[in-house]
Formats: sequence, structure tokens, C-alpha cells
Amino acid sequence: MNTTIDLLYFARVAELVGKRAEAWPLAADTTGERLLAELRAHYPRLAQAQRLRLAINQEHAAPAARVQAGDEVAIFEPVTGG
Repeated sequence: MNTTIDLLYFARVAELVGKRAEAWPLAADTTGERLLAELRAHYPRLAQAQRLRLAINQEHAAPAARVQAGDEVAIFEPVTGG
């Protein structure tokens, strides 16, 4: 049974964590919000990224969205234009 998720980091988030991807152990009843809190605790430099967003299996997801074993979760900052 797969008890991990695949995390993908983009742009500045990848720079802050020092990698583009990793397998992450999944806790029971994980939401996007809980996952982001775990990542901020594990990677203190993420505090520099105030507005993290996520996509689960290539679809934008709200913080309350459930994350399940085997999911691919992308972590990124919103893109702004000018």
C-alpha cells in the first residue's frame, strides 16, 4: 500500500526547499492546509513564500481538499503579471 504522495515544487518554492520533487509520507486525514503546514515546519525557508497554492493531480485545489496516498501534489506561488 502506497503511503506517500509525490510533491512537485515550482519556481521560487523549488529554490526555497532546494529540490524540484520528492516523495512525502502521508499522515491520515491530510488536507492541503495540513500538508502546507507540515512543509512550512520542515522547510523553514518557506516562510518567505506567503501565498502558497497547490494542485492535486494537476487540478487546482482549495486548502480544505483531501490529499490521498498516491496523489501528485504541486506546490507553487500564484503567478502575477504586470
